Amino acid sequence: MRDNMDTASEELERRSKYLSSLIQKTKIKSDGVEEEKREKDGKDNHQPEQQQQQQQQKQPVRVRAADMAPALQRRAFRCAREVLASMPKLDSKRLALALKKEFDTSYGPAWHCIVGTSFGSYVTHSLGGFLYFSIDKVYILLFRTAVEPLDH
Repeated sequence: MRDNMDTASEELERRSKYLSSLIQKTKIKSDGVEEEKREKDGKDNHQPEQQQQQQQQKQPVRVRAADMAPALQRRAFRCAREVLASMPKLDSKRLALALKKEFDTSYGPAWHCIVGTSFGSYVTHSLGGFLYFSIDKVYILLFRTAVEPLDH
């Protein structure tokens, strides 16, 4: 019994250190390079879109922990910002569902998303499929789990 407790404790400590090593304390720049080019070229002069983009860029994204390719991270940020901008007030369920659907359709099944202003979590994820970030005071945990076929 004691051995099992020690083993579990060691595993928890190992995973905790691993997640801590993933924490990044940098702000990821918005990937609105294409929008900026269109604005400079004068090809897209829709006032509401420009205001929406400016509003989205004012909300800094802060990566709390990540084990995900930068391109996928930027896609998650863009999707989260778009959905947040379309809501008059935060609807955590709607935001989580939108991110899950976006990633399920683009990168295959088994994506999960948790959204809130205050929550705790401990999850197991597939390699390269974990992102925990915040936009303003909204925290978003997006992760992928392994899909295993059922044997009947």
